[in-house]
Amino acid sequence: MSSISELRRILGATRTLAVVGLSPQWHRPSFFAAKYMQEHGYRIVPVNPAAKEILGRRCYPTLTEAAEDHPIDLVDCFRRSEDIPPIAEEAIAIGAKTLWMQIGVIHEAAAQAARAAGLDVVMDRCVKIEHARLFGGLNWAGVNTKVISSHRPRQLFY
Repeated sequence: MSSISELRRILGATRTLAVVGLSPQWHRPSFFAAKYMQEHGYRIVPVNPAAKEILGRRCYPTLTEAAEDHPIDLVDCFRRSEDIPPIAEEAIAIGAKTLWMQIGVIHEAAAQAARAAGLDVVMDRCVKIEHARLFGGLNWAGVNTKVISSHRPRQLFY
């Protein structure tokens, strides 16, 4: 399980997220999470073979093709657990730094392969929820983030 300090380090060092399985439909969790991250300064690279453009960005059919145009820091997986091994292989091949599997997505063998290749791995967590929890985005709605600090995070620009 990833600690608060590990998650903060990963999200703090990440600039570009390839979102595998990003839906063009505004009401889907993948769209909502990607839009939130985009609005917080991250570059989103959509990976969905069924779409041409999502969130105003060109959509790529594979991670490999996305990596030809963009350096990918974090691969955010909105796919079923059984779909993760080939995504992990692609993440390793393109030189991504982190393989992130969303809530409910767990694949131990793929995680071990990614860790062995030097990637950070996060499973069963939402990148949007963790960012909001660790960098102050939840407190505006009155949610207890369980992170106590008298300092406002420097990363937020709002």
